[in-house]
Amino acid sequence: MKKVILFDLDGTLIDSTEAIVESFWVTFEAFGEQVPLASDIIMHIGHPLETMFAALGIKENAINAHVARYKEHYRDISREKTILLPNAAQAVKLANDHATLGVVTTKTGSYSRILLEHLGLMEYFDVLIGREDVIYPKPHPEPILKAIKNLDVKNKENCWMIGDTCMDIQAAQSAGIIGVAVTSGYATREQLKECTLEVYDDVLMALSAIVTKK
Repeated sequence: MKKVILFDLDGTLIDSTEAIVESFWVTFEAFGEQVPLASDIIMHIGHPLETMFAALGIKENAINAHVARYKEHYRDISREKTILLPNAAQAVKLANDHATLGVVTTKTGSYSRILLEHLGLMEYFDVLIGREDVIYPKPHPEPILKAIKNLDVKNKENCWMIGDTCMDIQAAQSAGIIGVAVTSGYATREQLKECTLEVYDDVLMALSAIVTKK
């Protein structure tokens, strides 16, 4: 039976750190607020924007306006300032030979699609679930459950999720599929080992391990 492999985006397939940090800086400046350190922004990447702004000190009644300003800037610069991680393109093409593929991300799905089209990879994915497609983002299982439902998956035992944070792994486990971690993103190997024993240096190494499993 053909495998199903789902991918996170930031830190797994792409590096859009520069675009994310710049968009936060521009947003804080637009509202006349003290700009946070890049390191303080980066430590929250992977969470929804609403959660990130709250963690950076924005009051609840101002978060929606900040998110809207962030998206306005991010949309303009994301293609220019996002790159594929090493071996990501090779990994996706390898995966496509062995599995049906999908993307499950907390990024805005419409922007994610534009990025993947720009980077030449969107054609390989049969489903893309973004933040606007679900009520509860990762680590809740809803995004993964929606992806596998859209793919009409019959057997979860052949489903895998590859991500760079424990949120990805926890979402996979709660959805009843296998979570595999990579250290190419925003969590350390030690942090990832707390949620899965399957930790690899990058997405190609993770894919090579998955496709050899029976």
